[in-house]
Amino acid sequence: MSNHKDDSEDKTEAIGYVAGGAAAGATVAGAVGGMGLAVGGTAVAIGAAPVVAAGAVVGLAAYGLKKLFFN
Repeated sequence: MSNHKDDSEDKTEAIGYVAGGAAAGATVAGAVGGMGLAVGGTAVAIGAAPVVAAGAVVGLAAYGLKKLFFN
């Protein structure tokens, strides 16, 4: 017998981390409001979608670190 969970449980947990990260990204985007990136005299607006996507990536990275150290 193996102590390893099946793949569907791992996927469900990973999706939870992604959703949590996306929610955190949405919260940051809502709290900060309109953002921009200014480089070399030009500026580009950054909307909420890239911040939410970055939050999802950070959530998935947190899941990976959890799997690395606690599994």
